[in-house]
Amino acid sequence: MKLTLSCWVLLGLLMLVTCFAHAEGECPPGMFPTNPPGTQGPVGCAPIPGYNNQQQNQPPPPPPLWEPRWGAIATDGPGGSFGASINMPTQQSADNAALADCRSKKGSSTCSIEIDYGNQCAAMVAGDNGYNTKAGLTVDLAVQAGMKVCSAADTHCYAYYTACSLPVRIQ
Repeated sequence: MKLTLSCWVLLGLLMLVTCFAHAEGECPPGMFPTNPPGTQGPVGCAPIPGYNNQQQNQPPPPPPLWEPRWGAIATDGPGGSFGASINMPTQQSADNAALADCRSKKGSSTCSIEIDYGNQCAAMVAGDNGYNTKAGLTVDLAVQAGMKVCSAADTHCYAYYTACSLPVRIQ
């Protein structure tokens, strides 16, 4: 097969044109330009399927770390003093803070812990003849539990106090 001069020139020009080929559009690496039907030129970028397969081999991120929080309710019973604490780092610190709060009111010295709760909520429900304290995952659940106890033995029940001490994400 004999190639003529014009064939050699054409072949040379084709090779020259391929040297100047560039990627389409102005999309970042790993993306290709998109062109919806009826539009001219690229209007967006989409990921190239399988481009980032190396990222799939990376281990998953570590699970979140949570720090517990505690709360407590203290009363002196018939004296009427009430104390509470929330968002304390330990059960002991929550108890101590609630007792100190109770004792600071009316000079009460006979305060005791009614309930302490970690990573949840609490409610004190009162009625005409007494009160009770309950804990639950939410304020509503704690109030419902307290109302159930109160309404079985008392009248005019209401939520006197509610609070939550929920865990704090530290990572």
